[in-house]
Amino acid sequence: MSLKAVDGILSSLKSCQTDLGTGMDIVTDIAMDLAETQDEDMNPGIKEMEAMILECAKLDSEINYFVDIVQQATAEVTPQHPEAMFSLSAKVKEQFAERIAQLSNADLNNHQKVAAFKESIKNSLQEADQDSAEGIEELDEDIAVTQSQVNFTCPLTQVEMVNPMKNKKCNHHYDEEAILSLIKTKQSQKKMCRCPVVGCGNGDVKESDLIPDQMLRRKIQNQKRQSNKT
Repeated sequence: MSLKAVDGILSSLKSCQTDLGTGMDIVTDIAMDLAETQDEDMNPGIKEMEAMILECAKLDSEINYFVDIVQQATAEVTPQHPEAMFSLSAKVKEQFAERIAQLSNADLNNHQKVAAFKESIKNSLQEADQDSAEGIEELDEDIAVTQSQVNFTCPLTQVEMVNPMKNKKCNHHYDEEAILSLIKTKQSQKKMCRCPVVGCGNGDVKESDLIPDQMLRRKIQNQKRQSNKT
């Protein structure tokens, strides 16, 4: 097999990862719908979806491991030593087995999508409890608009977020594409990425600190639907 063929296979795996991530977001959305209408302990469906998310996280991690190992192995193959290709398969299998053996439940629970799932369900349950206990408060329209602008606007792009990401350290939100681009730029400059929210003391924002905020994304989408109706 040529290195070009290997690159094609890795590209296909990465595309599968994108679809896998989309599927995990859909499962999270459905679980949030259930959590908003029923108590978690009374609804085994949420537990089943959590197990599904964990299985997807395992598959996603395995793909990451495989791609990383193959890229490292093929980087060692040079035109001067093409015979190294023959030992790649055994080398990749051995290293992949070692990495999989080290994958723990803690690693899966720290997966970005798993963390987002758990936080989304927790927030949905809390919101459902609050609505049932206190009822839905009607806010003054001007106040609602102001809060919407604060909550839904990315501090980097100054426009409404599409895929809001929550920083676990400082609890601030940014649009996914904008914050990941900033982090990448700072890394290339060998600098730490400071939280772009004015006044925030978090001077080292890392990709591992970010989790998708599905609850906020739903609120943004709901507001758009309401605006389209009016």
